[in-house]
Amino acid sequence: MNYQWYPGHMTKARRMMQEDIKLVELVIELLDARAPLASRNPDIDDLGKNKARLILLNKSDLADPVQNKAWAEYFVSLGCGCIPVDSRGRGGMKEIQAAILEACRERLERDRRRGIQNRPVRAMVAGIPNVGKSTFINSLAGKACAKTGNRPGVTKGRQWIRLNKNVELLDTPGILWPKFEDQQVGLKLALLGSINDEILNMEEMAVHLLNFLKTAYPGAAAARYGCWEEDAQAQLSEIAQVRGCLVKGGALDLERAAQLLMDDFRSGKLGKITLENPPANG
Repeated sequence: MNYQWYPGHMTKARRMMQEDIKLVELVIELLDARAPLASRNPDIDDLGKNKARLILLNKSDLADPVQNKAWAEYFVSLGCGCIPVDSRGRGGMKEIQAAILEACRERLERDRRRGIQNRPVRAMVAGIPNVGKSTFINSLAGKACAKTGNRPGVTKGRQWIRLNKNVELLDTPGILWPKFEDQQVGLKLALLGSINDEILNMEEMAVHLLNFLKTAYPGAAAARYGCWEEDAQAQLSEIAQVRGCLVKGGALDLERAAQLLMDDFRSGKLGKITLENPPANG
């Protein structure tokens, strides 16, 4: 299957981000901790090349903790501040304010030398669809400031949020890039829920996921469903049987079983799973 999704509103959102980035000193990029490289939009690198940068590995509570540490070390080795966070559970939030000020230390020092006081740091919160930007902002602010949802495309327009006298955040719509050169990137984004499920073949994705689990997290699917089939397609059929995913007449509903598997992966019910390793050469 060819994994591509770039609806028309993303072109508009990218143009808006291109304009808005002139208003900020810092780009806070949220990545999905389960696939940090796949969820890193190269357009954001391009747009924010002259800005201070802070990377947050969001949904770290759903990812492999050993891999969270390895990924944080990887991004630090590239010269970026990096913190694993759990926006829903507010994990890692206490470190964010200090990290923002540290990332903008040069500008703050410049203000101090010029006698400029209380000029807040303005930061753009960016990332791909469904990575949890609005949830992060609400968690950091301690109140509902930004619209949230568990599907891509909830944030549509510009939203400024004043955290305190020191920091203002700009929430932005999630955008992908027009073409995935590597279809493995597209597959990982599809598994994470960053691509609209309605255009995807869920059964095919489920087979890919089961094959990955068999290699990287053996026993994860068996522990959840009691299914021990070696072949991924057969294992999906077994999941359908065990969970009563049947259509009229008693035939197996593999599409429903695939959606169930996907929901369990995305919500962490299959365990703490990371889909990719940091590059070995840093």
